[in-house]
Amino acid sequence: MRRQIHMVTLSGNVYFIYPESVGHYISDPDHNVQRKPNQMISYNIHFVESGYGFVKLNGVEHILGPGDAVFYYPQQEQNYYSSKEEPWNIRWIHFYGDKLKEYLLSNNIKPGQLWTFRQTELWIKLHDELMLEAETNRMLNPTQLSARTYALVVNFIEQAIPLTERKQGGTNKKILDLLPDMQSSATEPFLLEYWSSKADVSPHYFCKLFKQTMSITPMEFITRCRLQIAKQWLLERRDCSIGQIANEAGYPSVSYFNKRFMEYEKITPTTYRELYE
Repeated sequence: MRRQIHMVTLSGNVYFIYPESVGHYISDPDHNVQRKPNQMISYNIHFVESGYGFVKLNGVEHILGPGDAVFYYPQQEQNYYSSKEEPWNIRWIHFYGDKLKEYLLSNNIKPGQLWTFRQTELWIKLHDELMLEAETNRMLNPTQLSARTYALVVNFIEQAIPLTERKQGGTNKKILDLLPDMQSSATEPFLLEYWSSKADVSPHYFCKLFKQTMSITPMEFITRCRLQIAKQWLLERRDCSIGQIANEAGYPSVSYFNKRFMEYEKITPTTYRELYE
């Protein structure tokens, strides 16, 4: 099955990023694309949801499986095709923008690389939302098309790592499986030994795995969870003092809470609360 939507290319448009086309091919063993250098003027991402296929880069054939992706720059030669035995379920988007190259390179998204995702669920959801918007409204809501395309690319930057760094044996899954519990109990004292035992690894190796999987430390993740909760409470529970919010969010010291809040939000909790009065 092939589902795809193509938009007219806008010249001189005001958008930082804009989609040229978006699509989703399911179980299509005949999907085979060969484009010569300088043929395509758009960037594009092809993401494998299931099944597998092949990509040729610099004459070398690579296998792409679930969670893997290829990111092409404009003018790049493109050669990719589905497996016949287990056809891929592949999602793709073509997009453009005058300032994209500088933005992508500054975030280490370089041409000629293959990628794999740490987590795929949100990218798939965002892709579905973009496709629905494009199918339903076509060009009636260009701001929505631009915003949803930007969200897809930002999520790619956040979640994609070079394929050569693919983690072996599902070690990152141990971390990913713990994230919901870590988030829900973030306001409680953080005990590294407890969480490392849940992953069945040593505390030292747990920290290494966590940083490898999430690109932040376990404590940094907990801090972000606590501050997100605190921001919500600051607005929803206006009868509570800053000290009470801090304590319930996991910071017995209100001064330390203020310090961490300032580091992230660049304003104090009090100022943040006043902004939404």
